[in-house]
Amino acid sequence: MDERIFFPATERNRDAIADVLSEVLPQSGIVLEIASGSGEHGVIFQTRFPNLYWQTSDPNPSYRKSISAWIGHQGLSNKMPEPIDLDVEKTPWPLSLELRSSLKAIVCINMIHISPWKCTNALFKEAGNLLKKNQVLILYGPFKIDGEHISESNFRFDQTLRARNSLWGVRDLDAVSEIGTKNRFNKRKIVHMPANNLLVIFELKK
Repeated sequence: MDERIFFPATERNRDAIADVLSEVLPQSGIVLEIASGSGEHGVIFQTRFPNLYWQTSDPNPSYRKSISAWIGHQGLSNKMPEPIDLDVEKTPWPLSLELRSSLKAIVCINMIHISPWKCTNALFKEAGNLLKKNQVLILYGPFKIDGEHISESNFRFDQTLRARNSLWGVRDLDAVSEIGTKNRFNKRKIVHMPANNLLVIFELKK
């Protein structure tokens, strides 16, 4: 049985995200992806950046099965590690000593708006504990700027999210950056992406 899960948005945004990542990711080492979902991003990025080890993770067992299925389908089983069962709120994260010592960056795509705000706090706190000076935490998704949505579609999306779960919603970039500052991250760069999303690069300063 094919356990791969397909998300249409992933196919639409993966190349644009990869193009930006190519400018900011290190040349070697391990990149940890938080909330990897279906795994479609992970296998594309592992293929695009063959000198990196792309470590996926997700707390949802169905998603981890999908990630493993995608790894096998793409012929990456000898290169790409299996996904980790990782919930951002359960700290310290269950990372091996090798992963911790070789970790060079953390990527989180489309998570913080479909999780409670405390998950964003936990993400920055643990990333700050794991990363070294000048290494990056990269977020992708919809954001509000100065408290305002940047498009009507984002406004409607935010309403839909909050109707599904009152703890979800499109986050204000200033509020996210404030959490970053509390955990020693500076906002290094904001890249406007297709479909009214942003890719935001936070750099750890110690």
